[in-house]
Amino acid sequence: MRILIVDDEPAMHDSYIRSFARQRSEDAATLDAMAADLFGDDAPAEDAPAIDFRLTHCHQGLDAVGEVERAIGGSEPFAVAFIDVRMPPGIDGRETAKRIRALDPEINIVIVTGYSDFSPIEISKVAGPADKIFYIAKPFEVAEIQQTATALGRRWEVDRELAAARATLAAQVVQLQEQSAELAANESRAMHLATHDSLTDAPNRLAFQRALGGRAKSPGLFATAMIDLDRFKLVNDTLGHLAGDALIRAVCVILHEAAPEGATIARLGGDEFGILFDTPGEDAAVMACDRVLAACSTSIPVFGHLVQGGASAGIVVIEGGDACDPGDALRRSDLALNAAKQAGKGVTRLFDESMDESIRFRRRIENGLSDAIGKGELSLVYQPIVGRDAFDLVGFEALVRWNTAEYGPISPATFIPIAEESNLIHELGDWVLARALEQVAGWPGQYVSVNFSPRQFRRPNFVGHIMQAVMAAGVAPTRVQIEITETAIFDDAERAAETLYKLRQMGFRIALDDFGTGYSSLYNIRKFALDCLKIDRSFIDGMGRERESAAIVHSIIHLGRALGLGVIAEGVETAAQVQALRLAGASHLQGYFIARPVADDIAREMAAVGHLGGEEDQPATALLDGTNG
Repeated sequence: MRILIVDDEPAMHDSYIRSFARQRSEDAATLDAMAADLFGDDAPAEDAPAIDFRLTHCHQGLDAVGEVERAIGGSEPFAVAFIDVRMPPGIDGRETAKRIRALDPEINIVIVTGYSDFSPIEISKVAGPADKIFYIAKPFEVAEIQQTATALGRRWEVDRELAAARATLAAQVVQLQEQSAELAANESRAMHLATHDSLTDAPNRLAFQRALGGRAKSPGLFATAMIDLDRFKLVNDTLGHLAGDALIRAVCVILHEAAPEGATIARLGGDEFGILFDTPGEDAAVMACDRVLAACSTSIPVFGHLVQGGASAGIVVIEGGDACDPGDALRRSDLALNAAKQAGKGVTRLFDESMDESIRFRRRIENGLSDAIGKGELSLVYQPIVGRDAFDLVGFEALVRWNTAEYGPISPATFIPIAEESNLIHELGDWVLARALEQVAGWPGQYVSVNFSPRQFRRPNFVGHIMQAVMAAGVAPTRVQIEITETAIFDDAERAAETLYKLRQMGFRIALDDFGTGYSSLYNIRKFALDCLKIDRSFIDGMGRERESAAIVHSIIHLGRALGLGVIAEGVETAAQVQALRLAGASHLQGYFIARPVADDIAREMAAVGHLGGEEDQPATALLDGTNG
């Protein structure tokens, strides 16, 4: 450890040399106690190892300043400087201390003097801070110098170690902030990819459905229009797909210019666009669509060719509010568009009930569903969920099926939304849960995953209802995974967060289903008590064809792993998808390639075996029949 001695008297330098050469005296313990009173915790312990002091002697202040400057430049700074105040004819001790402090803020300065032209306060003002400047009167005791140097030297070392630790901690904080920013940026990019069309950068079908759902909750009339280009296939066939892409982009610009102010314009897919806007009535909405079609009916330059534009439109006008179904609005506008194209194209058609035979069919379905349980028409099938590597069987997703005598099998995609629109969803959900719990009780250790709709999740005392069913079945909550969509929890986020927290506290597993298609955000994931994310099958299906889908899948997996959540990939149908998902880091797989949904007796046999692995990643159950639920 380096010590700087600054004094104009040679005899004083000899005293310093003797002080630091002398060993600890018999009264060292007494001096240690005195040092502790002076310096507190910085005083050296009695059994601390001796410090190897290296002395540098200067007879004038300017020489001392130069030594400090060289020491800093050579990365060997001084720990302590003992400075005399009077040093004629050069600069005095006050000025020397001031300049040294300016060069090295960390050095401990000890003013050693018998008489000073300056008070300690005056010196401290220019050479402070006060906790790094000390005073010793001449003549001094040898042990006093030795003890002071030892205590301040130890303190200097501790200060440097603390500064290094703080620097390391600051660097780690910066690194964490950068990682957080990168994660947020990845999320933002993934969300943009998920909600925007890659060709036009306009909102896509998902974003349009989200906007439609938001508008449907508010009162007042609004119009949902679907626009389809006329003779678009002819452009693709004659000028090529690049020309078709250019035409799509040009039409998108026209729609933004011609649509009513404040309208939402989205590319729904192919040559189909959607427009959502407020309107005072049906006549005004039809006139607005006619103006849009007139704007599209113009010659559009495409790759040196003039293409005659044209479009057809279907529109429905609906009163917003609690009873409004956004999915039904989109379906009705699509029916109206079909009527427009059948009428000869280039026209606008307003939806009317005669276009919708399915409405009557839906009513028949609703009536039949209320009797389906009593008739024994409902059943459950179970689709395995496996680990990504060895296809170890961790659980099954319970999927409801309805086989009617009048219409035959009816898809869940048809009857579940109908049940959701009425209180039938509660009766249906209770039956599904009870049957699933009955089956999981016979499995050796796997869990059963049960879907709950938004209306079920908002049911009063939802937690108590689920817990009562589990206790009645004698099944541990850890054997039950509750699948819920973001739509179900987003309407009342605070209540949803509290509900999920209670379920997790009781031991239930929580899965966020169809992740990436709803209100996905880092805020939601962090706020709610979750165990895993389920990637929607649409992204898995598009991985091999669309760069955007692959990017979304990788982003979701990265996000889930960063937050310590499992990630289940649904709709896995090929070995290539399995390999890609393994490399991406998905923890579990589900889909046709693994196993189709099976009846309860086959599920019990699978559960007893405990894994589905086969040769060359071909699951032993891949050829089982069923539905990719």
